[in-house]
Order: sequence, then C-alpha cells, then structure tokens
Amino acid sequence: MTEDFTPAEAYAAARARNAEQATALAPFREMYEFGLDPFQIEACKALEAGKGVLVAAPTGSGKTIVGEFAVHLALLQGRKCFYTTPIKALSNQKYADLVKRYGHDKVGLLTGDNSVNGDAPIVVMTTEVLRNMLYAGSQALSGLGYVVMDEVHYLSDRFRGAVWEEVIIHLPESVTLVSLSATVSNAEEFGDWLDTVRGDTEVIVSESRPVPLWQHVLAGRRMYDLFEEETDHGGRGASRREVNPDLLRLARTENSRTYNPRDRRRGKMVREADRERERRQRSRIWTPGRPEVIERLDAEGLLPAITFIFSRAGCEAAVQQCLYAGLRLNDEDGRRRVREIVEERTAAIPDEDLHVLGYFEWLEALERGIAAHHAGMLPTFKEVVEELFVRGLVKAVFATETLALGINMPARSVVLEKLVKWNGEQHADITPGEYTQLTGRAGRRGIDVEGHAVVLWQRGLDPGHLAGLAGTRTYPLRSSFKPSYNMAVNLVDQFGRHRSRELLETSFAQFQADRSVVGISRQVQKNEEGLEGYREGMTCHLGDFEEYARLRRELKDRETDLARQGVAQRRAEAAASLEKLKPGDVIHVPTGKFAGLALVLDPGIPAGRTNGHRGFEHHDGPRPLVLTAERQVKRLASIDFPVPVEALDRMRIPRSFNPRSPQSRRDLASALRTKAGHINPERRHKQRSAAADDREIARLRTEIRAHPCHGCDEREDHARWAERYHRLQRDTKQLERRIEGRTNTIARTFDRIVALLTELDYLRGDDVTDNGKRLARLYGELDLLASECLREGVWEGLSPAELAACVSALVFEARQADDAVPPKLPAGKAKAALGEMVRIWGRLDALEEEFKLHQAEGVGQREPDLGFAWAAYQWASDKGLDEVLREAEMPAGDFVRWCKQVIDVLGQIAAAAPRENSTVAKNARKAVDSLLRGVVAYSSVG
Repeated sequence: MTEDFTPAEAYAAARARNAEQATALAPFREMYEFGLDPFQIEACKALEAGKGVLVAAPTGSGKTIVGEFAVHLALLQGRKCFYTTPIKALSNQKYADLVKRYGHDKVGLLTGDNSVNGDAPIVVMTTEVLRNMLYAGSQALSGLGYVVMDEVHYLSDRFRGAVWEEVIIHLPESVTLVSLSATVSNAEEFGDWLDTVRGDTEVIVSESRPVPLWQHVLAGRRMYDLFEEETDHGGRGASRREVNPDLLRLARTENSRTYNPRDRRRGKMVREADRERERRQRSRIWTPGRPEVIERLDAEGLLPAITFIFSRAGCEAAVQQCLYAGLRLNDEDGRRRVREIVEERTAAIPDEDLHVLGYFEWLEALERGIAAHHAGMLPTFKEVVEELFVRGLVKAVFATETLALGINMPARSVVLEKLVKWNGEQHADITPGEYTQLTGRAGRRGIDVEGHAVVLWQRGLDPGHLAGLAGTRTYPLRSSFKPSYNMAVNLVDQFGRHRSRELLETSFAQFQADRSVVGISRQVQKNEEGLEGYREGMTCHLGDFEEYARLRRELKDRETDLARQGVAQRRAEAAASLEKLKPGDVIHVPTGKFAGLALVLDPGIPAGRTNGHRGFEHHDGPRPLVLTAERQVKRLASIDFPVPVEALDRMRIPRSFNPRSPQSRRDLASALRTKAGHINPERRHKQRSAAADDREIARLRTEIRAHPCHGCDEREDHARWAERYHRLQRDTKQLERRIEGRTNTIARTFDRIVALLTELDYLRGDDVTDNGKRLARLYGELDLLASECLREGVWEGLSPAELAACVSALVFEARQADDAVPPKLPAGKAKAALGEMVRIWGRLDALEEEFKLHQAEGVGQREPDLGFAWAAYQWASDKGLDEVLREAEMPAGDFVRWCKQVIDVLGQIAAAAPRENSTVAKNARKAVDSLLRGVVAYSSVG
C-alpha cells in the first residue's frame, strides 16, 4: 500500500509501473490470470532487451511462459518463432495450447507424422525437423526471429542429444535463442558456452518450486515424513534438512531383521519358536500392495496420483490388480463422461481392431478412474489417458519413467515403488536427476497448495540415501555430441572442411572437454616441480645417474619379459602335452588341490567346448578326466600343469569300471597306489634359464658394471630417488596424454569421418559428390548404410512391401537381443536384399575399424536389425492387425512407433534415390501409403 512507502519510494514505484506499461511485457502479463514469478519476469525482460536466455527451473515451475513470451515478441515484430520440443507428443500438446491462444491461422505443426500450416508465423516442431531445415537451407527460415528449445537438457541424451547442439551452432546469428531446461548444476557452464556460440545470453536459474513438495515413505499402514521438519521444499536448503528420526529407527529395526539363510539351523531342525518369531517380525511392517496404496492416497485426499513402475508389464499388472480389488475412483457421472470422451477420441479405430488392442479392458479401467501409461500403448490410447487425467477423470495412473519427460500431466502425488531400475545393461539406483524429474510431477500449480512424493517401503531402504536423492535438486548437463556421416557432408557442403572443423570445435562437448583439462594441466605443473626436486636427490658426483638408472630399468624389464615369455611357453607346451594323453596313462599332477599321481580315464573333450564344470569354462584345450590316488574323479585343465605332462606308466582300466561307483573307484585307486611304488614322479623338465643365454641381458649387465655411478657409495640412495623420479615422470606423461586425448577430440573424429567418406567418393576435398548429396538427405543412425544400398542398387526390383521390410532393418532395434531365435524374414528378393545389406554393413564396419572410428564412442554404423522385417512386410501387404501383432509378439504402441520410423526413412529414400532409378523412389512412396493405414494412420492432430 502506498502509505507504507516514503514519497520518494512511491514516486519511484510509479515511474517503474509507467515504464513497464510501455514494454511488450505489460500486455503479455495481462494475458494470464496469475502473476508471473520473478525468474519469469527477469527472463522476459532479458528477451525484450534483445538477449538470448537460458532458463533452468524445476518441472512445473512455468518455464514455458518465457517461451510463450518469445512467441508474443515475434508476432509483435512481424517475425517468425519456431518452438521446438524433443518428442512428438509434446509438440502436439504445445500446438494445441498455442492454437487456443492465437488461432489456427497463426500456428503450425511440423513433426515426422504431421504437417499442419507449416508457413505460419508460429510453428511447433520436433528438434530434428529444425535441424533438417537448417541443413537443407529451407525457405521457411526466412524471417525467423526466435527459436524456443524446450527441454534443452535433452542434449545429454546419448542417442539424440547431438541434434540440439547442431541446431544451436548452425542457427543464423540474427535468431534469438530461448533455452528452457530442468534445473542442472552446471547451468552457468552451459550459459557460458551459449554466450560463446550465440552471443549475449542471460542465465536465469530458479530452484524454488511454485508448489511445495512433501517427501514421504509409506511403510505398512503408516505414512512417515522423510524429513523431520519440512521447512524448505525446493531450494538448496533442502539438503540440510534432518531425516525423520522415527524413519531412521524403523530402518535400523527392520533392516536388522533381514533374514539370513546362514543363521538357520541345519536341515529341518528349526524350532517352532524360531518360526513363530520370524512370522511376528515379518508381520510388523510390509510393503503395501498397489490397490492398498491408491486407497490410502484416496482416503487422505492425495489423488490424482502417478505411480512410477519401471516396467511396462508392471504397469499393466498394477491396473489389473486394482480392478480385481474392486477399486472404483469415479462415480456414475464420471464413468459416463469417460465413455463419451473415449468413444469420441477412438471413433476412427475400426471395430475389428478394438478387441486386438484390448480396448474394452482398457475402457473398463478408465471408467473406474485407473490407467496405465507406457510406450507399448497405442499413441491414441496414451493421449486419451493424458486428457482424462488432466480433466480429473482418471485419478490413478501407473506409468513408466517416459511419462516424466516433459508431458504436461501434473498430479497431486507421485509414488515410487522402487529406487532401482533397469538401465538397459543392469539394475542401477536412480540418480538424483531422475528422482527430481519423476517427483517433479507432484503438485499442480494453481490447483494444489502442496505436492507429495511417496516412496514405498522396501526391505533394505536407506532413509539417508533417499534424503540424498530428495535433497539434491540438480544434476549436471553433459554433452553427447558426436559427428556423423550425414552431418559431415552437410557441413562440408555449406562451409568447406576447414570452417566445418572450426564449427565442430565450438560444440558444447569440446567446450566441456577443454575445461576438464584445466585441472589436469595444474597437476602436470605440480608434477614438473616435483620432478625437479627428485632430479636433485639422485644427482651423483661420479656421473649421470639418470642414465645409470635407465640401464637398471632396462635390465629389470628385460628379465621380467623373458620370465613372462618362459611361463607362457611352458603353459603352451603343457597344453600341447595334454593332447597326447591316452586312457590308462599314469601322470603326475604337480600342483593344486589334486596334486599327486592320477590315472587318465578320458583324455578330454574338443577345444572350445565347455564341460559344465565350474572353474574350467574359460580354459581351452583338452580337459582330461582322471582318477586320483585318493579315489576322486576330476576333470583337469592346462591350468593345473605349469610344465608339460608325460605318461609315467600305463595301467589297464577294467571295462566294468564305473566312475560313479564308489567300489569301482576304490579298487582302481588301490591299484594306482600299488603302481606308485614303482614310479618316480620327480622327473622334471629341467630348462636352462632364458636369461642366462640372452645377449641383451649380458650387454646391459656389462654396461651397468662399467658405469661410473656403479661404484658410488650412495648408489642405492640415489636409486631410490631415481625410482621416484621415474614413477612421477611416467604419471606426468599419462596426464599429458589425457590432455592430448581430450583436446580437439571432436575435430579429430570429424577428420576420420571425412577421410572415410573421401575413400568412398562422397567427398573430394571441399566438394560434395553426387553420392555425398544423396547422403546429405538421409538422416539416421545407419545413414551411410542406406546411402550405400541406394548406390549399389540393393533395393531395385523390390515391391513396396519388400522395400518396407528392408528399410525396417535401418531403424529397428530390439529391446532385448535374442540371438537364439533367428527372425522370420520374407522369402525371395526381400531376403536376398536383407542379406546384401548385412554384407555391405560388414564392409563398412571393416572400413570404420581401418579409419579408427570404432575408437570414438557412438560413432559408426551398428549392425542392421532384421527383427521387424516380417512385421513391416505383413502390414505393408495389407494383413490384419491381429495377425501382424500376434506373429510379431509386439505391443501395439511399439508396432506403431516402428512403422512410423520406417515411414520417415522411406520418405527420405524417396527424396534421395537417384533420378535415373525412379522405381525405388516410386516404390518407397507406395510403401509409405501401404504402411500408413489403420492404427498407424491414427493421428492426434491434423
């Protein structure tokens, strides 16, 4: 109120209000029913001042307001704004939001699936679409004033992240960039890079959540607060909160009860009292079931909730469990509204496909307010779930972590069943960044006064570890940028080799690599100072002690090498000697558990096969089965013989001998012990030391004895300093190699790619050949393979369905490798073409090895995966959905996604195919039409 201000303060405030009325921000603020937060105002003011901005803020904090202000500015200035998102679902969602505000005439959409009003002043698109525009020099870039990159932290994605950096580097200087990111711990570093490559960039970081987030652990019937006092729900202070002592006591008590099988008495002699005590302890606390969790949240007013389960099967199972438990979260009016919306959104789906898609079971769950959400679902089904959740008609969603990636689907509560997930290679703890991203969905701005993150109790849960996840609000942004073949030809075509190399050296990846060597360089400097001190310590008045120490090291290294060679040679001789053994040979096992005389029962099995005996699986060569004098029957390997083995005598093995019979073993072992009295097992392969005859060792010993420093009284003292000097010098050289390896790494990889492309006649100096121009139109992980297939005419004469099958191998990647069962393939020309594609890939793989591209992580052509070829062929051949999905053993959502990716690449092939071979281009377009039907053709926009 003005009476609280001094006259001077009131005058200053009035001037500030009047000044803002003259800005573009004032009318923009009036478009919203709520006031803008300070970080939003700061970012908008920087944009209006002509600066680029990087806004890093938590999920749900309203970062997109800044992107929408860029749209507002573009329209005021008569310029264009491109709004990019990482995934099509986000693009569709943003398109719908902007259409509501500005109308269909002013907003367009460009994704791989849809093209709507692409000439509009505001166009929403996936980041790849903008990248392709930049390389193609699209006319749509004319008049572009602003680019909004939503979820820019995606540049850490190891598969697609490079696209974000390509766009940032190649955008015209006249374009103002708006980068919207989750909270990352190195926002300033990323901002510094943006400032370097894009010019004046303001970094705005907000770590406070607009809706406070309470953290809980649900154990049995009790909901524990994670922290003792929830006084700070979103800032850096969160990490200083004290863990709830009640929860710590619970964890100590329950985890100490963890059952250990070794504590049990042998056999079945466990007393009934022990069993009863175990039952009582187990019943004291438990992990509540999924229906029980939802009922508890509903009772406490904490719905709607998203429960994250890190498997698709788990999500579907959770829905079924809730249905079986009779859970109902909607009243009759809610059920009616759900049916109306679902029937309207799915009207385009043919009736015969509804049963195949599990429509009726899905609808039953939706009517009860329960749903799953994962990538295996039909996109239409996922979009309906999202709409119903936002409308409050679905109150419990069981989802995989993909839901956390930007979709505007906030909840009052988020539930995490486990803090461990499969990362594609192993089960690993979720990171603080993943935890923040998942729990960030809790708390709806403008609806909820607080959000709730609930972790279910699991035996072994560490509250301190959980507090660390919840208290660490940020995670570092790491570049995943790497050059590709397509990128190389496009860059050389536009800028030439030299300028392209310079551009790549401006990538965030190289920026981070260059910064990382600063600390290493400091260590090198410290080491060099230490080396100078060690050099003084080993100074000898009789001569050059560094030279003398070098001779001693050379002698030691030579002796070690010869000793190692001797061991390897004896091992090889021992392995070869095993091949000469015959049944009935009496041998001596020199070392190990079975040392002593042994009788060969069976000489072994062929090399390369395993016998299933633990410990021998990785040893090649024969593995003789022997009987020891102690009646043991064991299979040996070359590792049991450090020296060659030879038959010391022979014994007859009775035909009736059965190695499984104790009596047979006892009788034959007794005969072996009798024979032992006449055998001398001490024969040895006496060999003269290799060092004794080595001329190099003789020369070094002579030089050492003749060196002046050899006679120094303080020789060994100097030698200790010399050894320290040598170790530190070796460490310093390793550090220098690390610096060299991190400097110009991106440019070196680019040089190797260019050399390989020159070898294949895609490039000639700064000129891009016709082959190169074809490659420039092909985007994807197997871009070079696709180009080579076009060049060699591999796909000529194929039908549209056969071409679809072949192209599927360029995009498909099985979720789990299954080498045991070869994929079903269409016969005839398609099968031959797929075989030819694999042959060409083998040739390219060998070339990449030759040009050292395998050394660069993520660079190169993976082997084509034929696992989707039959499904693509069937669908393009007009087979029914039921038959295709049944034979593919694939969820509908995966099937649709792979089909759309095949359609995308077929479109590229149609554009890139040589003009003299128009049949491939024609059939590629026909294949697109054949695939784009039924469930694949359903679209949320257009």
